[in-house]
Amino acid sequence: MILTPIPRDRLEGTLARFASRLPPQAGRVLAEIRATSPDRASSPLAERHREQALAFARRCGMAIHPAGTPCRFNWDGAALDGDTDAYVILHEVAHFVLAPPERRVLVDFGLGPGPDTRDRAAAAAAAIIDPLAGEADEAAASLLGIMWEAALGQPALASFLDQNWLEGVDRSAAPHFQAVLKQLRQRGLLDPELRLRIGECRP
Repeated sequence: MILTPIPRDRLEGTLARFASRLPPQAGRVLAEIRATSPDRASSPLAERHREQALAFARRCGMAIHPAGTPCRFNWDGAALDGDTDAYVILHEVAHFVLAPPERRVLVDFGLGPGPDTRDRAAAAAAAIIDPLAGEADEAAASLLGIMWEAALGQPALASFLDQNWLEGVDRSAAPHFQAVLKQLRQRGLLDPELRLRIGECRP
């Protein structure tokens, strides 16, 4: 949910203000996101994006439930619900990559219920990390998933807007963006130039 919607006629100006607050390497990451569409894809392109995201999830080592399987969670500790949008799938892949082995076997990665969780009570009962650490993990998964969307030619800018990366554009947005990029680099997911570097799990 977008906290503060940005009118379309103000989007380019807002992105330019955000870019002006970033150093060159972070600015290049933003430029790659900015080069994509701010609008979600519609069928049949959306379905091609979904299949592309599912193939990527498999390369990253995730099992996927057969189409039509009733799923209470996006990730149930064993397999991914593939009957959802491409950007949701890529976000879940990011959580999978970021999670240590002991959290990969938990529903919703032990983070508690997410926006799409159907069985919220079960997800809450499986949560094992505190809310502050969960917020940091969520931000890292959000940005990593968005960077994958951009690398795959999917509408990363739409996710960037939906996930509120421009909230506080004149205050905290740029420092937050840089801090999450630094976290991803420290975890070995980005190289020193802030480019994606994750072995076989790469667009």
